[in-house]
Amino acid sequence: MQFRPFAMMKRMMPTGLYTRSLIIIVAPMVILQAFVTYVFMERHWQMVTERLAQKTVADIAFLLSEYEAHPTLDMATTLSNRANRNLSLSIAFLPGDHLPDTPSTSYGLLDRSLSDEIRSRINKPFWINTEQYSDYVDIRILYNGGVMRVLALRSHVYAANSHIFIAWMVGASLVLLTVAILFLRNQIRPIERLAQAAEDFGRGRDVPSFKPQGASEVRRAAAAFLEMRERIRRQIEQRTAMLTGVSHDLR
Repeated sequence: MQFRPFAMMKRMMPTGLYTRSLIIIVAPMVILQAFVTYVFMERHWQMVTERLAQKTVADIAFLLSEYEAHPTLDMATTLSNRANRNLSLSIAFLPGDHLPDTPSTSYGLLDRSLSDEIRSRINKPFWINTEQYSDYVDIRILYNGGVMRVLALRSHVYAANSHIFIAWMVGASLVLLTVAILFLRNQIRPIERLAQAAEDFGRGRDVPSFKPQGASEVRRAAAAFLEMRERIRRQIEQRTAMLTGVSHDLR
């Protein structure tokens, strides 16, 4: 048996005009949105997150180098105050401390971006946790003699507002699709009525309430159907009258 994918697809496709019209409208918009979301938004999201991670790690590297040059309590206090005031970073130098035993979270885009930047800029053992706090990212870096702990705002290292654009895009698309479906339904309904009227008339049922409606092409088709119905009625009446006369003469 020969495999024919197009024939199988044709059998699986709906046969109704309204359903096919919906697919013609909905399918291109869904495909376009999926393509835009995957290609543009994903790459944009990744690029912005990487840039934010680069900036944050560069600040951390500068603060750590300043402290290692002068590892005193006064320097730690000064750097902590400056980082909190100017960089929105909460830092603490913990002499004698060690990195946590639990593994770092490294399965998300933010974790990967921060890890890559710390390896390239600082090149020291580190530990990251992006799941413990909802608004902060916990970064700990091991230096000679202790651990530098940094609490950075998540919004400063992660492009967290991309979902707003996606929500607006999806919401606007749903509104436009709803309007398009309503207009499409109004355009398809006269065709369905014409098909139902032709089917009823073919079965011998009268359709006195049928009137031409819809687009000009549908109105012309409906008018042609009404003219055809009248001609068939006259032909039936003439044939009936002729048969009645013949029957009368035969009797």
